[in-house]
Amino acid sequence: MEMEQPELRMRPESLMMSYGYKPALSEGAIKCPIFQTSTFVFKNAEEGKSFFEVAYGLREKGESEELGLIYSRLNNPDLEILENRLTLWDKAEDCAVFESGMSAITTVLLGFLSPGDALLYSKPVYGGTSHFIEEILTRFGIEIIGFDAHQQEEEIMKAISDRGLASKLKMIFVETPANPTNALIDLAMCKRISNALASEDNQPLIAVDNTYMGPLWQHPLQHGADFVLYSATKYIGGHSDVIAGACLGSKALIAEVKAMRTFLGNMAGPWTGWLLMRSLETLKARMDLQQQNAIEVAEFLTKHPKVERVYYLGSIEDKNQKRIFEQQCEGTGAMVSFDIKGGEKEAFRFLNNLKLMKLAVSLGSTESLAEHPASMTHAGVPIEDRIKSNITDALVRLSIGVENIEDLKWDIDQALAAV
Repeated sequence: MEMEQPELRMRPESLMMSYGYKPALSEGAIKCPIFQTSTFVFKNAEEGKSFFEVAYGLREKGESEELGLIYSRLNNPDLEILENRLTLWDKAEDCAVFESGMSAITTVLLGFLSPGDALLYSKPVYGGTSHFIEEILTRFGIEIIGFDAHQQEEEIMKAISDRGLASKLKMIFVETPANPTNALIDLAMCKRISNALASEDNQPLIAVDNTYMGPLWQHPLQHGADFVLYSATKYIGGHSDVIAGACLGSKALIAEVKAMRTFLGNMAGPWTGWLLMRSLETLKARMDLQQQNAIEVAEFLTKHPKVERVYYLGSIEDKNQKRIFEQQCEGTGAMVSFDIKGGEKEAFRFLNNLKLMKLAVSLGSTESLAEHPASMTHAGVPIEDRIKSNITDALVRLSIGVENIEDLKWDIDQALAAV
């Protein structure tokens, strides 16, 4: 009986140091070098032909055949090794990495939606995603139907049916937890809707923006999703020094994503791939500490007299939201939002008095960040949608980093004291 390969038993955080990389192919370098090249030399014309046949889907890659290097818009060692490593966290068959989270999202939407199709999507979503769905996809004859975390399955199905879109639904796109309120969307419900509206020639695909939870705290593919999407700028990059995105799923679906990526030209370059590989080595250590810090920050805010309400996955009171959390989440995350008593004036005074935390957008990095969603990241979301989603002038969003927890609590306390 053939023994199981030792590395197949190892956990992702162990494999992040070496998986997919052969030092012997790079002069024995312990770390993957940066392959700063646009094109690759073929040994002979026959090899070039063979590589293109696989790259263009003219034939399947042989069982022991290595994917040949052609041109960095198609493939590059830094990109391929990174994609191999990212599959481990989500137990995905394949991965495609992009130069931004938005390019990952837009490539998937453009790749699988055509004029006349319908898209069901959750609200709220990141402001850039919201704008692309509502202002750009609709220009191409794509019907859109929004729903929020508090709508029941029957209500969503009725909304689809009432608009005559049941047979046209091609994709369900959800962001869960939602940015910036941590509202949870039931992925099992999304799968039931997809199955209920499936036909012989159409199974609506489910795409999940998992940026808020990173690769550690939620695994949508295990709950029926077809795609998991990340702004890899956030937890995966984790150091506020790289912009990137990722999409994971089955080999067949990611092959289609990569084909669209080739023609849009939004693949990640070698420097981006190298930086993300560096970051993956400490991803679990960083995220574990960020989550522990966030738990204490949320508890501190909950007891503070100048805080009206805290939005944190470790502090859920709603029974249905609690059920979804226990069903599909594996951690409480490191994103904490709260309503300050007052409005924009009080929120701005708090933000302007922070000493350690930085007033900046983005999230998931080693440093703690604070921002005002209503006037910053979600400023482009229609005001009625913002209000419905509790994105009010009183809401402040915190991304908790790896600093000393006592210093973080001191900083929040002194900034609230200035309000």
